Formats: sequence, structure tokens, C-alpha cells
Amino acid sequence: MPHYHFHTSDCSPDLEGSELEDLAAAKCEAVKTAGHVICDAAGTFWDRAEWTMTVTDEDGLILFILQIVGVESAATQGQHVARLNVA
Repeated sequence: MPHYHFHTSDCSPDLEGSELEDLAAAKCEAVKTAGHVICDAAGTFWDRAEWTMTVTDEDGLILFILQIVGVESAATQGQHVARLNVA
């Protein structure tokens, strides 16, 4: 079974990694893990420009990178902004 490592921009490298069925399972695990990490760091997540997770195989080959950017609108900072009209 393939072995994947999930390295994040705000943590030390994932030296242990995880055995998963295939690349599709690794992508799913990356999204789930990212959600947990970002939720746990909600207080500081919005203060940075970008959060990344780089997923590699057991040889260190980069398979994909998940990039997430959180942008607060002016409305959350007490400023008046235009509204989005959704039909």
C-alpha cells in the first residue's frame, strides 16, 4: 500500500506519514486534515497570507500541493461594503 506524507506550512514535516489505498484517498485525506488543522488554528489562520499542505510519496516526490487562502471582507471589520445579490 502506498505511503504518503502530509507536510504543512505551519508545522514540522510529517515524518511518519500514512498508508492509504491510492492517490485519490490521499487527496481526500489532505482535504480532511486541512479542515481540522485550519479549524484548530482559526484564531490565527486569517492573519496569514496562505496556508499550504504539500503531499509527497515515501521517496519525497511532491504529488500535489493544497493551497488555502482565507480573506476577510471589509464587512467583518465594521466597514460598509456592497452586497452580493444571489438569485
